[in-house]
Amino acid sequence: MFISLWWYGTAYSAPKTVIVLGDSLSAEYGLARGSGWVALLEQRLQQQKMPVTMINASISGDTTSGALTRLPALLDKYHPTTVVVELGGNDGLRGLSLSASETNFRAIISTCRQAKANVLLLGMQIPPNYGLHYTQQFSAMYVNVAKSAKVPLVPFFLDGVADKAELFQPDQIHLIAAAHPRLLNNVWPYLLPLLK
Repeated sequence: MFISLWWYGTAYSAPKTVIVLGDSLSAEYGLARGSGWVALLEQRLQQQKMPVTMINASISGDTTSGALTRLPALLDKYHPTTVVVELGGNDGLRGLSLSASETNFRAIISTCRQAKANVLLLGMQIPPNYGLHYTQQFSAMYVNVAKSAKVPLVPFFLDGVADKAELFQPDQIHLIAAAHPRLLNNVWPYLLPLLK
């Protein structure tokens, strides 16, 4: 039976559960707890009275391979309706095989679908010092995976912050808290349709 819940003139279906499967960019590395984009997302959902439970399953340093290994247990435990996949940055920074990363992304999406969960893929880019060919192929990987697997793609998760040195922690890899509202705004319009 379909149950509609009405808030602010918008119809939302029964309660949802969203897992964020990510790395340090989503795990609040170097930040005060509650200041990262996932926590900000949870706050926005509560403010809008949307019946969504957020599970931040992000681990600093995680790769597509590591996330794929731990995904089945997460799906079994939380039974999510949507999985937000924020991965690949560590694969790229380590110069790992793009074909292996792409295979892992496809397996992650397939595993989520078998568990009846939608997938939102967050696109990433890596610095140009890794070579023009590798950096172009890296960013194209997300487009190829999203298109062939027919999942929504945030074109570039770090859009609007990647080119602003003042928004980075001293390591020049991780972002300060002030950058995270922009990350949320980059994700929000792509995630919202999956929550209705």
